[in-house]
Amino acid sequence: MEFIQQLVNGISLGSIYALIALGYTMVYGIVKLINFAHGDVFMVGAFIGFYAITFLELSFLPALLLSMTACAILGVLIERIAYKPLRNATRIAALITAIGVSLFIEYGMIYIRGAQIEAYPNDVVPSANIDIFGVTVKSQSILILGVAICLMVLLQIIVHRTKIGKAMRAVSFDADAAKLMGISVNNTISATFAIGSALAGAAGVIFGVYYTRIEPLMGILPGLKAFVAAVLGGIGIIPGAMVGGLLLGMIEALVSAAGFSLWRDAAAFVVLILILLFMPQGLFGKNKKEKV
Repeated sequence: MEFIQQLVNGISLGSIYALIALGYTMVYGIVKLINFAHGDVFMVGAFIGFYAITFLELSFLPALLLSMTACAILGVLIERIAYKPLRNATRIAALITAIGVSLFIEYGMIYIRGAQIEAYPNDVVPSANIDIFGVTVKSQSILILGVAICLMVLLQIIVHRTKIGKAMRAVSFDADAAKLMGISVNNTISATFAIGSALAGAAGVIFGVYYTRIEPLMGILPGLKAFVAAVLGGIGIIPGAMVGGLLLGMIEALVSAAGFSLWRDAAAFVVLILILLFMPQGLFGKNKKEKV
């Protein structure tokens, strides 16, 4: 039963990783950029949710929607100000810029509000223990999984059933051909950043509700782990990011259950090393040697 309990905890954590990883993989799939500022958008989302709940006295769902909207706007601003001027620059220039944007957001937040830790109220979501086949599951775990699944399904509908989703897939396949077909590449890239950042904002609020404690540098480690999840599933592949996030969460939970909780964070990077060594294309990626 302890094993199943840890597995449930791992799925909850993995859902958060998956939501953040979706932003990484969407941006990479279109502009081939690893947006290392994405973890800090997650942090901003957590703080917006916190202030919406504590100062504006909003309930969970309105706070979640407000955070997603604000983070979507932040994502578009980051793309337009920091990345768009470097669209045709070398990849190393864009990567260095992404790291710079990450540091700017982190220490900008510290400058604005200080480095003190905040705590989400305990009554944001009614806390209850639910017994399922002898396994005790927290109501927050069910909430996290439910919200994450709904957002992932909504993302799949947007990508496969809407005009902007078709534009995103076209730009990802061939940006020049998409431009010739009348698709606005710039607007499509901005929409991609907006959607990915909104998902990161949702992950931030969910994280705050579940783990309570938030602080300005909280986005560093989850951001890196979400990147590992994206690589695990196959960077640039949306279903891969979902599965990679869930798998990484379960791996961490099982490492803790085995009595190696101090090695929990290291486990994610061991997974990254193994994937890069033996399956660099990821679980859902195609091996370039197999392409005709």
